[in-house]
Amino acid sequence: MRKINKIIIHCSATPELKDFDVKDIRGWHVEGNGWSDIGYHYVIKLDGEIQTGRLEKKIGAHCYRNNRDSIGVCYVGGMDRTMKKWEDTRTKEQKESLLKVIKDLLVRYPNSIVYGHRDFTNKKVCPSYNAKKEYEYLTNKK
Repeated sequence: MRKINKIIIHCSATPELKDFDVKDIRGWHVEGNGWSDIGYHYVIKLDGEIQTGRLEKKIGAHCYRNNRDSIGVCYVGGMDRTMKKWEDTRTKEQKESLLKVIKDLLVRYPNSIVYGHRDFTNKKVCPSYNAKKEYEYLTNKK
């Protein structure tokens, strides 16, 4: 079993209010990138539906050098409608589902810390908001 100590939040870098699902993202990752599967373990659609991507027992492909010990959660969106500006486009339903997934993961992996993808690189704005700060109260760790 993998030792998980990070929950890493991502956005799909797609336009605001344009819905995609795990099947779409899997296609981008498999056909577009040549990966074996979708990189994320969970995808949150605009309506808050939580979809399963990779199985948790499998190492993800979502955060360079941080995949072995993490779970990747992606919400659909993250860009404005013109795709020119990174923006926190989470719907109310997505915010609720993200919180639910994170809380569920913290029950299974209680020593984990929640991060945003951007906390591991200066080349990314993903997930278009400061996830580490927003969820730090759940772990009481800084």
